[in-house]
Amino acid sequence: MASDDAEVQVRPGAEGDLVALTDLYNHYVRETAVTFDTAPFTPAERRPWLLSHPVDGPHRLMVATDATSGRVLGYASSSPFRVKPAYATSVETTVYVAPDAGRRGIGTLLYQALFDALADEGLHRAYAGIAQPNAGSTRLHEKFGFRYVGTYREVGHKFGRWWDVAWHEKEL
Repeated sequence: MASDDAEVQVRPGAEGDLVALTDLYNHYVRETAVTFDTAPFTPAERRPWLLSHPVDGPHRLMVATDATSGRVLGYASSSPFRVKPAYATSVETTVYVAPDAGRRGIGTLLYQALFDALADEGLHRAYAGIAQPNAGSTRLHEKFGFRYVGTYREVGHKFGRWWDVAWHEKEL
């Protein structure tokens, strides 16, 4: 798969990606309100998350890498929406792209690969919570058929202020 300015490969995540994925996520923990985690993770702390995304099933992890260097450029995942059994056919999806790799189509490549992988998993809905404001993420989700369903007002507190989360859903 190619993005606008570099060859990018998208594949299932693997244990060898753990350090790079942790570093990427920690950038968003430290610098943004995109995630409501407030303390960076060690790779050991992040390992259970990685292992909860096998190469098959409804909870997937897709990783984008630079085809030349192998550097991780981003990832997309599907995770349980809620823990109760009746929610099993719903997933929550998310995308994280390296801060210096944005606006190159990597999020699109990742979501396309993720939704292709989920196509035969018997899922009914995907949900995405987008901390506001985040026009880029909203555009990406709308591109993939997500529609706005509501906003949780001041649901997260980070960096000394309150943040809203807009929820979007997609029929699978």
